[in-house]
Amino acid sequence: MGGIFGVASKSSCTLDLFFGTDYHSHLGTRRGGMAVYGENGFARSIHNIENTPFRTKFDGDLDELEGRLGIGCISDTEPQPLLVQSHLGSFAITTVGKINNMEELVNLSFKNGCTHFLEMSGGSINPTEMVASLINQKSSIVEGIQYAQEMINGSMTLFVLTPKGIFAARDRLGRTPIIIGKKSDAYCASFESFAYLNLGYETERELGPGEIAFLTAEGCETLVKPGNEMKICSFLWVYYGYPTSTYEGINVEEMRYECGKKLAQHDAGRDHVKPDLVAGVPDSGTAHAIGYANESGIPFSRPFIKYTPTWPRSFMPTHQSQRNLIARMKLIPVEALIKNKSLLLIDDSIVRGTQLRETTEFLYNSGAKEVHIRPACPPLLFGCPYLNFSRSKSEMDLITRRIIAKREGDNVSDKVLADYADPDSTNYKEMLKDRERLCSRKMLEEIGKQLNFTTLHYHRLDDLTASIGLSPCKMCTYCFNHQG
Repeated sequence: MGGIFGVASKSSCTLDLFFGTDYHSHLGTRRGGMAVYGENGFARSIHNIENTPFRTKFDGDLDELEGRLGIGCISDTEPQPLLVQSHLGSFAITTVGKINNMEELVNLSFKNGCTHFLEMSGGSINPTEMVASLINQKSSIVEGIQYAQEMINGSMTLFVLTPKGIFAARDRLGRTPIIIGKKSDAYCASFESFAYLNLGYETERELGPGEIAFLTAEGCETLVKPGNEMKICSFLWVYYGYPTSTYEGINVEEMRYECGKKLAQHDAGRDHVKPDLVAGVPDSGTAHAIGYANESGIPFSRPFIKYTPTWPRSFMPTHQSQRNLIARMKLIPVEALIKNKSLLLIDDSIVRGTQLRETTEFLYNSGAKEVHIRPACPPLLFGCPYLNFSRSKSEMDLITRRIIAKREGDNVSDKVLADYADPDSTNYKEMLKDRERLCSRKMLEEIGKQLNFTTLHYHRLDDLTASIGLSPCKMCTYCFNHQG
C-alpha cells in the first residue's frame, strides 16, 4: 500500500509537506520520500523507513527541501518520488497503485521509442518510472496521465509536481481517494482526509473517479471531469484507513462501530455464545468491538494491550515469521481480565490466520476459558489485483482458500468459489456452524479448529456494504466475492 500528500503554498511548503506526509505512515513501512520545487529548482530526498520512523529519517533533510511546491509519499514498494526530465519539461512524480501488466507496458514503451529503464534490486522496474514513461509518450501531462491510467491493468492514483503547480489525478475508477484541503495561503491534496487538519487546512472537496486537477497556492482547478463509475476499495474502511479518515463522506471509525453493531445483532440469536467481555484485536479491531459491546450490552474490555513505545508497527516485514514474531511481542496480557473468562474478539480480518491463532493460544495460556472470534469482514477468497495491500504471492496463502481446497480439491471452479462467497448459500451456511454442533468437517469449523477458536462467525458481505453506506456498485469487494 502507500499514501501520498502534496502542497502548493504562497510561502514555504516544507513543514506542511513533512507533517502531512508523516500522517500517512500507517499505510506503509518500507520507504518514504519528498520532492519540492523552490528557488534552486527541484530537490528530493528518499529514505528507508523500515526500522526508523519517517519523522526521524527526514528531520535533518528539511533545510535542503525548501520550496513552495512539494509532494511526498509513504511507499511499501518502490522508492519515490522520482525526478524526471523529458520533452514535457522537468517534473517529480509519486504514485499509489498497482500495475499487473508491467511486461506488456515495458515492451510497448520500447516500441514507442523509450530507450531504457533503470532496474531496481532483483531486476524489477520501478512502477512509478513506468508511469512517468507512459506520461511522456503524449504531448501534454494531462494527456499522458489519461493514457497511463487507460493502459495500466490495475489502479493508479498520482501526483505530478511541476514548476507551476501540482497535477493530482485520482484512479480512473476511484479505487483510492484524493481529498483537497485549503487554508488562506495554501492548498493541499491528500490520500488521508485527516492528514492536513492539524496544519490548519479545511476540506474543500474530494476528487471524483478519474478526475485530474491542478493545484496552485491560489486554488484547485479541474482539468478532467470525474467519471460516473466508481469502485473504491471497501478494505479502506475495514482495515487500512485511519480511524479519523473519511472517504466519500463516510468516516472510518463510525463505519467500524456499525460493523460491530451488526455482528452483535446476529449473535443475539445464538444462545450458546455468552461471552463475559468483548475486545478488539488492537488497534484496527477496537472500534468494531466497541460497536458490538454497545449493541449487545456485554462489557468492552482490553484483555491485552499493544506495547507501542518500541513496537509502533508490525506492518509489514518482508518475512512472515518476522511479522508473526513482532505481532506476538507487541501484545501484553492483562491476566485479571483473561483468567477463567469467556472472551469474544473482533479482528479486522483473517488473512493467513497465523497471527490470530497465536493470539488465541496466548489467551488460552493466560487462563481464558473460551475464545470466540468475529472477523469484521467476510472470508477473504481472492488476492487483490488493484492494490498492494499484501505480500502474499499466492491466493493459497489465504486460509479460506486452503480450507476450500481441502474440501473441494485443488482445481476449484469460479462457480464453486462464488457459492462460498454467498452468505445465503448452503456451503456458506454449513461453514458457519460451530464445531461442537457439527459432525462433518465443514469450512468454518475447519478454520476454527485449525486456529483453536471456540466459535467463528464472519461479518456478512451485505452487512459490510450496509455498514459503509455506499451503493454496492460503487465499491470494490473483489477480495470477498470477485466483484471489482
